[in-house]
This record gives sequence, C-alpha cells and structure tokens, in this order.
Amino acid sequence: MNKSYPYKTSDAKKFLSTLSLVLGVSDQNIIAAYEDPIYYIMKEAALPLDVDPMKYNLKDPLERRTIAEKLNFGLNEEVGYVLPLNFGRTMWISSKWEFRRGHLFLLAGNSPLGFRLPLDSLIVKPHIEIEKSFETDLFASCPNLGDYITPVEQRAKNINSNTTPHNTYSAFVRTAISTEIRDNKLCVFLPPINDTEVFLDLIASIEVTAKMLNIAVIIEGYEPPQDNRTDRIKVTPDPGVIEVNIQPAHSWKELSDNLLGLYEDARQCRLGTEKFAIDGKHTGTGGGNHVTLGAAKPSDSPLLRRPNLLRSLITFWQHHPGLSYLFSGAFIGPTSQAPRVDEGRLENLYELEIAFSQIPDDDSNVPFWLVDRLFRHMLTDITGNTHRSEFCIDKLYSPDSSSGRLGILELRAFDMPPHSEMALLQMLLVRALVSCFWKKPYKHDLVRWGTSLHDKFLLEHYVREDIKEVVQFLNDQGYEFKLEWFDPFFEFRFPLYGMTTIDNMHCEIRAAIEPWHVLGEESSSQGTARYVDSSVERLQLKIQNFNDERYAVACNGVQIPLSKTNVEGEYVSGVRYKAWQPWSALHPTIGVDTPLTFDIIDKWNNRSIGGFNYFVSHPGGRNYETFPVNSYEAESRRINRYWDFNHSQGGIVENDPVVSATGNTIYSNETKRAIVDKKGSSKQFNYHQMPKNKEYPFTLDLRQRWIKNN
Repeated sequence: MNKSYPYKTSDAKKFLSTLSLVLGVSDQNIIAAYEDPIYYIMKEAALPLDVDPMKYNLKDPLERRTIAEKLNFGLNEEVGYVLPLNFGRTMWISSKWEFRRGHLFLLAGNSPLGFRLPLDSLIVKPHIEIEKSFETDLFASCPNLGDYITPVEQRAKNINSNTTPHNTYSAFVRTAISTEIRDNKLCVFLPPINDTEVFLDLIASIEVTAKMLNIAVIIEGYEPPQDNRTDRIKVTPDPGVIEVNIQPAHSWKELSDNLLGLYEDARQCRLGTEKFAIDGKHTGTGGGNHVTLGAAKPSDSPLLRRPNLLRSLITFWQHHPGLSYLFSGAFIGPTSQAPRVDEGRLENLYELEIAFSQIPDDDSNVPFWLVDRLFRHMLTDITGNTHRSEFCIDKLYSPDSSSGRLGILELRAFDMPPHSEMALLQMLLVRALVSCFWKKPYKHDLVRWGTSLHDKFLLEHYVREDIKEVVQFLNDQGYEFKLEWFDPFFEFRFPLYGMTTIDNMHCEIRAAIEPWHVLGEESSSQGTARYVDSSVERLQLKIQNFNDERYAVACNGVQIPLSKTNVEGEYVSGVRYKAWQPWSALHPTIGVDTPLTFDIIDKWNNRSIGGFNYFVSHPGGRNYETFPVNSYEAESRRINRYWDFNHSQGGIVENDPVVSATGNTIYSNETKRAIVDKKGSSKQFNYHQMPKNKEYPFTLDLRQRWIKNN
C-alpha cells in the first residue's frame, strides 16, 4: 500500500480493456469519467476574492482543498474509466451508457470513482434490462466452492488483441466496474454482486489480468456477498480506533490462534489495545470486544435451534450484574452502547418474563422466527434501538433482509482488554456458560435489583463477590474455573488509588464505576447535541481491622455509611462526589467536592487519629496537556493524586447543618478544617452524620450535603 508506482491514467484504461476481454465483453462499452466542470466553476466563482483557488493549506476547509485539487488536476482530464458490467444467467454482460451531456460527469466529492457514478442520469426504461438478482438464501444448501483461477486462466489464453467477445447478448445493465489512478496506484472498484460464484469469477479475472499486464492493483468497492462457505475479516476505521471483525472460529484452538495472532499483528503495526486518560487512568480503547455466537450455517445456530439457550443467558446475566460491569467499558447505564435488560424501562422485566413463558419446552420443532419476534422489542435501549443492547439480536433472524438472518447473537458489554490472555478468558467464560446452558437450561425468576444495581454493584468488592458466585456455579457444573484468573480484570476495571495503615487499620481506596447519563438536547455550533454528564465520579473505600463501636470514617466532614462484609472487622462503602464542573451537567449550582479528605475518627477520644487525601487532578496545580506516553508515566500521574497523610487536626464536634441564604441546608465543606475558638483553646474538627440514604445505602453521595430545606 505504501509502495509508489509510476502508473498513469492510460494504465487504468489498458487494464480495464484487457479485463473486458478476459470477461468476454466488448471493450467498446468502456467510457471515460470526468469531473463536472460546471459544478467546480460555480464553486470557484463563490470563493472569496482574496483566495487563490489553485492554492490551499491544511487549515482550509475540506471542500476548499477539494476544489484546489480538482483544478490542479484539470477538469478536462479523464479521472478514470467505467465498464458497465453485470452477470446474466450464464455469462458476463455489458452495455453502452449514454448521457444527455455526451460524457460521464461524476458527482462531486472525494470518494472513489465508483461511488460517484451519475446513476440517476441513466435511461429509465431501456428496451431490454437484465433481470435483477437477489441475495443468496443463507439457509439453502450450496455446493462446495471450486477452483476459480484455472477456468479464468484458460479463458485468458484464448484471447488476443483481435478477439471478438463471444457475448453478443444485449441488455441494459446499471452496475459497473471502474478503474482510476489515485496516489499513483491503480484502484479497481467492484460493483455490487449478490452471488459468491460470480464474485469469485470476477476476482479471479482481475488477478489474471494483473498478472498478464504485470500491474499491481488495489481492490475496493462493494464487499463480497454474505455466504456460509466463505470467511471474512473486516478492518474498518472508526473514530479513535480501528475496528477489526475477525472470522468465526470452529474450535477453541482456532479461536485462540485468531486472537493471539490479532494481538501480535496489532503490535507489529504499532497499534495498542489500551490507552491512558489525561489523569493516568488505564482504560480500554473504547472500540469494544464484542462476542458473537452462532454457527457456520444460520440453520445450525444454537440460538435458533434452542430458544431456551438465549433465555438462560439473559437470565444468568440478569442475576449476576458483575458480568455486565466487570468487562464493560467506561460508559455504562441506560443510555450506553450496551444497557442491561433491567436498565432504563422498569416494566421490561415484567414483559420479559411473559416472553419467557412463550418459549416451548420442546425444542424439537421451534420455528426460527420465534426467537426474534419474542425478544426483538425487549432487547433494546430506552429509545428502542435493537443494536444498542447487552444482548443484540438484530443479526439473529431479522425480518428485514437475509443479511440480518445469520443466526448470530452479539454480546456487546465487553470492552477491549489490554492483553490477549484476558480476551481469551472472556471467550472461555462465554463458551463454558453456553455449554452449561445447552446441557441444562437456566430457568429462574428475574431479580428486581432496583437501585442496588447502581449502588453496590458499582463497587469492586461486590462485583468480586458476584463473580465469585459465577465461578462457584461453573465449578459445580463441572467446569473448572478459578477466581484468581479474573484478578487482572479487577485491577483494570477498579484500579487501586492508594492505601495506608492507621493504628493497625488498613485503608484502601479504589476506582468505582459511575454511570454517566445523557443530558437533554442543547444547541451547539454544529446543531443540536446531547452531552454526557461526566462531572460525577465514584470510588470505593475498604477498611480492615475496624471497630465500628469506637471508630468512624468521614469524608470531607461527612461520616461515611460503612457496610460490614463477610470478613470480621472489614467494612466497605462507596463515595460519590462531584469531581468536575463542566458548563453542561446536572446540578450546575453545586460545586466540586475535591480534594477528598478522609479521616479516621476516634469517637471515644473525640479526635481524628489519621487520614489521607485523594485528588482528581495534580495537587500542585499542574495542567497536563498531553496524554501519557506509556504505563510508567500514567502510573506516576495516578500516584501524585493520592496522599497517605494530611488528615484533619483537632478534637471533634458534630457539626449542625448550615442554612444558606437560598433556603438550602448545607453540610458545609468549609468547616471540615481546623477551627480555633475565641479563647484560643484547642482546635476542633467538625463533621456531620447525614441520614442513611434509603435508595443507595452502600454509597455516600457528597452532593446530598446540598438538600432542600423543607
């Protein structure tokens, strides 16, 4: 791709002319393609007086650069060549294209020539038109694909410069193959083809022609038709990532070879499967690591043959929120790319249980369409988008087209893990669960988690306990798993911010998950936009060897509601706080809560015996302008934001609420520091114990210091 070739436009015509002979159609139907001079003359006339249309720089808009490039190239020069082409019943067919203006003038734009053909200017009602072909039925039985190179090579040996094409059938075709020179490379644009055998014959003809002329070509255009007999790998540029869809695997060895090879190829190309935020946080690429389940043929798909398998997967994931949140990306919740079935619509579980009851117990005679019709309107996000769902079935048995009836279930709540062995563990977990539910369906009532879904299950401790239950379940079913295998995921998803020991009490804080919600519509410079509220963050505090009768823990002067774990003397809690104050966010009148000061309070002696601090940005005020170049720099940025010292000084006084001038009750953040009374006596540390949050009992929300005074 990066090699430079000395090809000219004449080579594009020569290649297409030779290809037409190999295909057995007349090269007299080849037509030159030009840029539309009228369009660019009008665009040039509309430019400002002081702008030279023949010059441009990278700061200019894309359209202005395009105009300059076209004018520099010359509007009277051929851009490329087009050969109308389609396949009849037994042979390739071509026809002449005629236009009212006498020449083929392309639509304006930067896309390849094949995307800019003026198809609307073709004859509407020709005398004879080729019959339209239809998509291949993926459920039909097809013979094995044969050798397509040898027949084409034999066909090419029988042609010479005086050969008259054997195809004399005249019918009007509306698709075309085209060639053009772009960046000194010969690009061949393929037309849309619905038959795999026909597509392979065309590819073989292009390959043979390239060998005959000793010309290297780049193939572009429409992708090959969907076919069970062919594998495909797709590499697609996406904003910030390169999306790679690898071919299906028929065995564990094939799957592991594909994944390990993909990670190694990415490394060789200097592409990574991880990135670091500006503050040093280790995150995934954001492109996702979606898992697809199906079969070589849609009719063999276990999801279509056994609808209870889909029910089992949905129910098991709903019972274990840790499966949804441990492997997900940073953006979760009802407006994310892969919301859970119980996120968003409250009545969805009720309707889902009714749908479960419609699945017959006998799987021997279940119509394929049943699974799609039962779950299509439930496995969606809150807007009804079937693609944005934790369990996506829009390629299972879609009623729209055969390309949507692939028998594929897509698990979308998987982010790209940084290491290949972590990705293999994800695949192994899914394979084990599918195997388990194939043998014995998982039929249980759905759990109404309520607000605990976005409370306890956003903390590392409870996600670990949930995954522990999953591991135990698999071991009970005969699939050996170990909880330690998932430790890299816990460290990746819930990184350790810092830890310290105070009077034999071990304290640690970790990142927790915060669901960011999409806000309402607002005007922007590019129209209407909906921003994501990223102003709030969450962390987990875990403390060991803790005596709750004597000690308490406060954050910014507010006592943290600690929850006891199964380990004696171990307590855990979440702390939700406003970390940033963007111009568009919820509660714009509430200021930021950072830095966070944690104090271990000795209630018997009325004093703070120690503590630590956490900052969301550099405590010295340094403003990083670039992202970390590697994991070492990222780690240093994270370390700078945690201090294992700097607790509040002095004795303790429970602070009364402060009523502001606006009528709000404020548990003041300003009084958390040391206070000296008028007589110069000892300092006092003020803290407040807020009522326990009934909706989110496992989390302290510091924004609740601002509550309405009724």
